[in-house]
Amino acid sequence: MTQPVSEQDVAPPERSPGRNLPTWRIGLAGGTVGMLCCVGPTVLALLGIVGGSTAFVWATDLYEGYAWWFRLAGLATMAGLVWWSLRRRRMCSLGGVRTVRWRLAAMLAVAVGVYVLLYGVTTWLGTFA
Repeated sequence: MTQPVSEQDVAPPERSPGRNLPTWRIGLAGGTVGMLCCVGPTVLALLGIVGGSTAFVWATDLYEGYAWWFRLAGLATMAGLVWWSLRRRRMCSLGGVRTVRWRLAAMLAVAVGVYVLLYGVTTWLGTFA
């Protein structure tokens, strides 16, 4: 006669801890923050809060004077979100980072792609101002 199996006897299925790392969301956030110098005035112009020429001047001034500060803010945002995400998963160690290194590379690629895409869109919209 077999004994019934209880919930305590069954081991939970193994899950890869890095599988739940929000690669897309962190990449989108980092790329967007890195390009806020141009995205912010563009959104204000699209909402009708400021005129197109005013937004173009603001974006040009911000990009020429503070582009590296915005890019560093985007990197800091990504680093902070990665740290927070790994900390929540109790993987905030060198070994934990090694297990998700390909996801981190993908996250960086997403951030660069978002940055380039937003740069292209805002530059294209600037031709209409």
